[in-house]
Amino acid sequence: MVTARLSSGEQILSRLNLLRYDRQIILPQIGVEGQRKLRESKVLIIGAGGLGSVVAYWLACSGIGYIGIIDPDTVQLSNLQRQILHNEEHIGMPKVISAMITLRKINSEIEILPYPDEIYKKNALDYIKSYDVVVACPDNFKTRKILNDACFKMSKPLVIGAVSEFEGQVFDIIPPYGPCYNCIFEEAEDEKTSRGILAPVAGVIGSIQAVEAIKILIGFGELLHGRMIIYNALNGVFRDVKFSKNPSCRICK
Repeated sequence: MVTARLSSGEQILSRLNLLRYDRQIILPQIGVEGQRKLRESKVLIIGAGGLGSVVAYWLACSGIGYIGIIDPDTVQLSNLQRQILHNEEHIGMPKVISAMITLRKINSEIEILPYPDEIYKKNALDYIKSYDVVVACPDNFKTRKILNDACFKMSKPLVIGAVSEFEGQVFDIIPPYGPCYNCIFEEAEDEKTSRGILAPVAGVIGSIQAVEAIKILIGFGELLHGRMIIYNALNGVFRDVKFSKNPSCRICK
């Protein structure tokens, strides 16, 4: 089989891979070497819901070699409005298994590692230690704070996304440098009642999260570190909001 090679002679991508990822490889910021990095990269996604589905979908299409997905829930009919990895045939199935089945049909050459579990302080470090980038897609402040703390302890980049109603936000945490999630949301608490969500809003924010993960892995572009993209679907506006490190933050001190 024909392969692309580095100057060192190392085999990089098969002819089929060159064809599959042609539109990425021709980008000067990526090229064959960048595509190889993606193939060798490991990304952990927390949450297989509205955001996690979109992130996993695009990362699988982009050629990330190893994608881990953590989610303790099963597929429900109400999930199908926005969670694009699942379908009616998968109702009642663990979300991570449903996600694995779908993603393997999209790209059979990558590894999908399903974890039907919930992230706690006690297991977070064990889960993230083997991955290059963590993408946070949970629907609560508590889990995002746990991931922020764990990623700083393990020096792992963290891409955080959140959506509610007609709005979403996304930004990057790059340990050991602040600011971190705790700098902004230290006092934030989860509401007892759930809010609605316009389905495509999750698609917009999840897509940006996938882009940020790829930028971190390859090393190009300007990251969303120290700034947050906020999207409002009602007025069709993106805002770029800068924020600074909290000098008294206990996480990124």
